[in-house]
Amino acid sequence: MFKNVVLRIFAVFAYSAMAIIGGASMLGDIPVWKAAVLAGISATAQVMERLARAFADDGHLDVDEINEAFTGHRIDSAE
Repeated sequence: MFKNVVLRIFAVFAYSAMAIIGGASMLGDIPVWKAAVLAGISATAQVMERLARAFADDGHLDVDEINEAFTGHRIDSAE
C-alpha cells in the first residue's frame, strides 16, 4: 500500500505540473518550469494534508481514506 500511495503522489505532481504548462507559457514573467513545479507542489501538499488529517483521526489509514485523499470525495471500496 505504501508503494501505491507514493506512486499516486508522484502522479498527482505530474498531472498538476503538466496542466499548468500551457497556461504558464502565456505568462511572460514566469518560467514554465517554475510554474509547473509550483503547481505540482501545491497539489501534492493538498493530498498530503488530506492523508495527514485522515491519519490523525484514528491513527491509521484505510483504503477508503486514501482514495478520498486523492479524489477529494468519498469512494466506498465496497462499490
